[in-house]
Amino acid sequence: MNPHAAVHHTRVDGIPTLFVQAAGPMRAGLVFRVGIADETLGRAGLTHLVEHLALYRQGVADYHYNGATKAAFTHFHVEGAEHEIAAYLTGVCASLTDLPMDRLETEKEILRTEESRRDSGLLPLWRYGAQGYGLVSYPEWGVRTASAQDVWQWAQSWFTADNAVLWIAGEHIPAGLSLKLPAGDRRPMPAVTSALPTTPAYFSDGTGGVLLDAVVADTTAAWLYSAVLERELTRALRQEGGYSYTAASDFTSRRDGYALVTAFADSLPAKQDAVLGGFVDVLAGFQAGRIAQADLDAVRGRADGALAAPDTAARRLPGLAEDLLAGRPLRTADELRAELRAVTPADLHQVALEAAGTALLQVPGGHSADWAGYTAAPVDSPYAVTGRRFAARDGDTALILGADGVSLTGRTANGSERAVTVHYRTCAAVLSWPDGGRRLVGADGLTVEVEPGLYGIDAHTMASLDAAVPPQAVVHLPPRQQPVARPASSAAPQGSSPGARTPTRRTVAQSIGLVVLVILAVLSGFVALSFTVFEAEDPELTMGEWLALSGFLWGITGLLVWPAVRIVRTTRRA
Repeated sequence: MNPHAAVHHTRVDGIPTLFVQAAGPMRAGLVFRVGIADETLGRAGLTHLVEHLALYRQGVADYHYNGATKAAFTHFHVEGAEHEIAAYLTGVCASLTDLPMDRLETEKEILRTEESRRDSGLLPLWRYGAQGYGLVSYPEWGVRTASAQDVWQWAQSWFTADNAVLWIAGEHIPAGLSLKLPAGDRRPMPAVTSALPTTPAYFSDGTGGVLLDAVVADTTAAWLYSAVLERELTRALRQEGGYSYTAASDFTSRRDGYALVTAFADSLPAKQDAVLGGFVDVLAGFQAGRIAQADLDAVRGRADGALAAPDTAARRLPGLAEDLLAGRPLRTADELRAELRAVTPADLHQVALEAAGTALLQVPGGHSADWAGYTAAPVDSPYAVTGRRFAARDGDTALILGADGVSLTGRTANGSERAVTVHYRTCAAVLSWPDGGRRLVGADGLTVEVEPGLYGIDAHTMASLDAAVPPQAVVHLPPRQQPVARPASSAAPQGSSPGARTPTRRTVAQSIGLVVLVILAVLSGFVALSFTVFEAEDPELTMGEWLALSGFLWGITGLLVWPAVRIVRTTRRA
């Protein structure tokens, strides 16, 4: 296979097609300019649901095929013989125009199972909010309530011939392709939103290591910067410091002229301070221009080798299809290799400065990054709405239900008042439970829990709230398995740590019962121990009788200890 093979542009059934002549098993893919970032939070998961339904009729095949729903693109790809490629792509298009709706509820269950195993991370949520690219951090709430009409309309609007690109790597374009899709429009890239008033910023969450992402111009220098960053993080945090096992970085083009540089270093709890400090030191060194020529040469050689590999032309086709859909110029491997050779440490220094200005840092819970020049990402709103106030029955928080939104108010540890506000007009989702509970998620990712029983909110007021929120944002959920929690005096973006939960006080009855059980358990244990030790040599007792009586006494002790342990564990979990 020739790494310098030309990419030929043609059309198949009106769909723009990228073809590279290549030996070996044929590979192909159909890419659509639609993804998670095109959805709304209340209807999240529609694209993924369409992808699953489109693949159902493929069944179990001997050749390899799959689909993938990304932030801005959806891929259907396949590898196999020529007739298998033709059958797969033809079948996908046929299913997209006639989705198997009798399979809808089953695929919903499959998606919920898949979601239970997925960890999407919090960085997109904190950077973009509960919309656009931030939706990748959220559950696919729209799947549960999506109707056949919702799914059909989504497929007809987005999975069209004018919003698709076909790519093929093989000896020729396979015969028998029939890609009949409805006409439509080429969709622009998703709008880029922001939930960060200022950057660089940080938030505190979890017990793991340190994560970072930064938005930079999508250039070859930025690609190399990401690789050099991984090299230096590994050297500083693993090889020299011994603080981390894994230190890595990644470079992801957003296909809109910008890319995301992400980095990660794991840590044991005892090493979190050292990892955070070492991580920040590496970034500061790059910002100061301390970038070794040897490191640049090493990562450049590796990148150049990948571009010179025999299967480079075929491997680049999915990315080129995304570029074509995004309206970007298609660069050849030779052009990229020439750009690689031109990059200098000074170019990486400029990328480091750009990354420093847009950085978002996730630090372990209980830590901060103010000392390093990062600003805490907002977890509250600048003001509360005006309206009717409902004080919590068993806490120091209050809900304010106004004509334009709802606010949760409370006091911080230093006594100052804070508020979290969600306006109805910018409500990204409203989670609705049969018991009357509501969770309003704002476009900025902040949430307000509305629990009528905890705040004494009457049915008429709740009906007014339900009428005020956008109907397309409402997500009806099944009954909750867990009891409603007490209201917290702090709030944070959905999916992040909302602050320490107010512990439930142990009741008087529990306390008295615990004291009685402990006293009885101690007395029983003393009797059991005395009998076991001093009666072992009693000539009037056989060995069997001694064992039976000892076991009985220790059993009584265990029966008294177990309820005491349950009371302690229950009150600690509450």
